[in-house]
Amino acid sequence: MSHPLHGSCHCTNLQVHVGLSREPLDYQPRACDCGFCQAHGAAYISDAAGSLAIEWHEEPGRYRHGSRNAEFLFCRQCGVLVAVTYEADGRTFAALNVRALGSDTGFAAEAPASPQQLPPEQRIERWKKLWFADVVLRPATAAAPA
Repeated sequence: MSHPLHGSCHCTNLQVHVGLSREPLDYQPRACDCGFCQAHGAAYISDAAGSLAIEWHEEPGRYRHGSRNAEFLFCRQCGVLVAVTYEADGRTFAALNVRALGSDTGFAAEAPASPQQLPPEQRIERWKKLWFADVVLRPATAAAPA
């Protein structure tokens, strides 16, 4: 059963469409304790069996830091950090910042996370295992998500 959620950045330039494989309460957002994510108040969810589509009117900004393996997507207009992605072997993996879904999502309480404590190779394996693997990134003029 799919549990759809929709959201956006503050100015609605970036739209997010999520299909979760379980009830929202089964997900505990991970509040990354790195300086970049803390500065954005980011807490992430992911679902390897779910789906994530991010659409935009104006191309999102992209930023890499730390090991530079992951790419953070943010709105160039309002500055909201929406997601983090990783590309490998022609596939895109992603984790969604729950702040893009608003405050009434029904997720479990946030838990701290320290991914920077892992070596880059372990981080990448973790992303491939846990992050959304059905990811679509496209301009809003493309066909609407299913």
